[in-house]
Amino acid sequence: MKYEFASDLQMRMYEIASLLGMGHVDTDRVKCFRSYGSSTKRTIARCHTIGKLMQKAIGVKAHYAIEFLEKFEKLSREEQDKTIIHELMHIPKSFGGGFRHHNFVCEKNVDLLHQKFLNLKGMG
Repeated sequence: MKYEFASDLQMRMYEIASLLGMGHVDTDRVKCFRSYGSSTKRTIARCHTIGKLMQKAIGVKAHYAIEFLEKFEKLSREEQDKTIIHELMHIPKSFGGGFRHHNFVCEKNVDLLHQKFLNLKGMG
């Protein structure tokens, strides 16, 4: 696997989190990466973090990394934005190193936030 920081996706993540009022997401502690060489068949993106015990062990606050796999590049801009929203929704209000599950991070909720994003951008 190869990873590279994705500054363009980082900027899109900032814009989406800001416009949607995701104040609980400390965007300075969320980094976006492109990855190459994954053997997964269906995954487009995934969110990573370090658990609370490791945070305490190494003396850091929670950080999140959003990994965008090669398939992400083939999506339309709209589907890419929905994917970014989906991954941001996994970050809980506590921003403590855990995740929100797919009972909350579902297509219906992603679509609602995506429509809100488009409306706030004046595109809805």
